[in-house]
Amino acid sequence: MPKALTITFRTSSLTNAFVAAILPNIEPKTNEVAQVFDILGIDPDNLTCAYCGDKATEWEHLHPIVKGKLPTGYPSSIRNLVPSCGKCNQSKGGKEWRHWIVSVAPLSPKSRGVKDLDKRIARIEAYEKWANCCPIPIREIIGESAYIEYFGKLEHIVEEMQQAQKMADILKARFGEILNQ
Repeated sequence: MPKALTITFRTSSLTNAFVAAILPNIEPKTNEVAQVFDILGIDPDNLTCAYCGDKATEWEHLHPIVKGKLPTGYPSSIRNLVPSCGKCNQSKGGKEWRHWIVSVAPLSPKSRGVKDLDKRIARIEAYEKWANCCPIPIREIIGESAYIEYFGKLEHIVEEMQQAQKMADILKARFGEILNQ
């Protein structure tokens, strides 16, 4: 049976959406994508995960855009994205890639026994050096009052979700009472 979900289960997705909504989309220059594939040793016609080598299904932020429910300042740009499989993306989450890739976290490349892990780490390090991706000072750019107001709206939404969850728990209990009679 699937695990029962709660309204507040995905507040991290909401936080990511709030951060992604204010970060500019930095379109790659013509040659940047090809450079990324070259540095990572990936065939652009057969995209594989930079972390484990499985078929890539998405692009993943090497440096998370959210950590501790706050924006890190790292952008969504080709200089902070790598091809990833779903297993690696879900396992890594908001963790720093260097620690995660060699950890025993469920579905991490090390825990899955990826054979060429040292080569993959070296490629990602070379990519990271080339990318020279640094955090954007979000608070400075948008201003302290706008920052507080904007992320206050997120806090308000999360509080409303928590209230809705309390009500959902009561309603679910009522359903259970009726169905178990």
